[in-house]
Amino acid sequence: MKKFLCLTIAFFIQGICHSQETKKKLPCYDLTEVLKVEPTVLYKPHLDASKSFGIKILNDSKAVQKYINNGKFHKINKSGKGYRVQKLDYSRAWMVSKGKLMLERIGARFSKETKGNVFTVSSITRTLEDQCRLRKVNTNASLGISSHNYGNSFDISYVRFNGVLRNNPTLEASLEKVLKYYYNAGRIFYIKERQQSCFHITVKNY
Repeated sequence: MKKFLCLTIAFFIQGICHSQETKKKLPCYDLTEVLKVEPTVLYKPHLDASKSFGIKILNDSKAVQKYINNGKFHKINKSGKGYRVQKLDYSRAWMVSKGKLMLERIGARFSKETKGNVFTVSSITRTLEDQCRLRKVNTNASLGISSHNYGNSFDISYVRFNGVLRNNPTLEASLEKVLKYYYNAGRIFYIKERQQSCFHITVKNY
């Protein structure tokens, strides 16, 4: 009887553990629902540009690591001429090569035009899991597919320059001037996201 009782308890505990493990493995997003969200007319060119790099939607860390291993994703330095990357809690400092190059060019041009000032990069590449976690703390985060999910987009804060969180209309205008230059050159798309206080930049596969 005792042996039977012990076996019953053991199976019960094993069942709970298996259930918890299965729950942990399930993604926190429903891909079918995510794909149903239609992009806005303004945002669609960003997604079209993202798809041209041959990167599949990044579901999780394993997907990012795959592109790191095959040399398609390149590490973004924490700082460079004209830019600094803030601590990234919901994104990863990796991008396609043209994304990295464009960030460096935007930073260098901004630094030159503003005599050494520095802007802050607030977000880079996000997986769908990262995006799901972000939505739990920021209801303004995208419900659908984001160009961040392809490794060719990044955000630049327009309220944080030289490490100081403060409105600076002069530097904000200088930053947008640089972005317009590369937009007109056919290198990027960008959107001014007022709720996030940042410029969302998507690099084209030029």
